[in-house]
Amino acid sequence: MKDYHINVFYSDDDGCYVADIPDLRFCSAFGDSAVEAVREVQVAKKAWLKVAKQAGKPIPKPKYRPAIYQIVR
Repeated sequence: MKDYHINVFYSDDDGCYVADIPDLRFCSAFGDSAVEAVREVQVAKKAWLKVAKQAGKPIPKPKYRPAIYQIVR
């Protein structure tokens, strides 16, 4: 896997689309469309990685795979 998996879903509670990156704890963003949410989470990912590097924190390797992909090899 070359990059981090992104989950995208519509939140009725928030009235918007939410995108998150499971491998990067608390890295998420929202948008009025799924495309906008993904675009925003890419910005959040860049910031998350920058801050982690500056703080000397470990950068997790992309590992998360949804269950559906685990049965396909």
